[in-house]
Amino acid sequence: MARTQNGESVLTRAVRLIEAFEPGEEWLSVSVLARRSGLHVATASRLISELTTHGWLERNSDRSVRLGLRLWEAAARASSTLSLREAAMPPLEALQAQVRQHTQLGVLDGEEVLFLERLSAPDAVVNFTRIAGRLSLHASSSGLVLLAHAPPAFQESVISSHRERFTTDTPVQESHLREILANIRRRGSVYCPGYLHPEAAGIAAPVFQDDTVRAAVSVVLPRSERAQQWEPAVRMAASLISRRLSAPPNGVINQ
Repeated sequence: MARTQNGESVLTRAVRLIEAFEPGEEWLSVSVLARRSGLHVATASRLISELTTHGWLERNSDRSVRLGLRLWEAAARASSTLSLREAAMPPLEALQAQVRQHTQLGVLDGEEVLFLERLSAPDAVVNFTRIAGRLSLHASSSGLVLLAHAPPAFQESVISSHRERFTTDTPVQESHLREILANIRRRGSVYCPGYLHPEAAGIAAPVFQDDTVRAAVSVVLPRSERAQQWEPAVRMAASLISRRLSAPPNGVINQ
């Protein structure tokens, strides 16, 4: 593989360009991409031209750039999340029909929760989540569920690291966080009132496959005295997804 004078491969630079796009962004200028990726504008422009030729990036008439369909196609074709999302969609849709706010599916990626799906009502409460978006583990209901079932060494690493306080209710103290994680393992779900936004509450439960937590199902709804009543419904949705993931090849789910 060709390498630059500083030893960095061309592929590494191309990856930095692609990763410069943030969730919710579509078209970006070459100068913005160059700045975010740490590349000279001429270098970024040359790489963008090559990636456009292969369909991994696309150019607009004003020369702005967006991610190409070929990139999405390649990712979707081999993604390990396909079976998870396919198994999750019917229970997620059923849960969303009840809650009529936000219903989400997230997985652990690094020290963040990555959201694979989000179903939302037009007039739903404020929510920072979006598809392909990320949130901190300690402040989101999905993140806390995933953290609670992560390996002990990983938990300790997250618990002992600096944690951002998003609201006055965000759990940042080690003792509080340990108590929340223990309760999740005991109860099978978590209720997070105002952890990310003072007007919103999150509820999440784990999705299992082969005795391992594969994902988290969550809802985000207005913070109120009645919000916690949705915990059983979230646990049921997570359980249904777990059963669908564990179903035999013929698709029959044992009752």
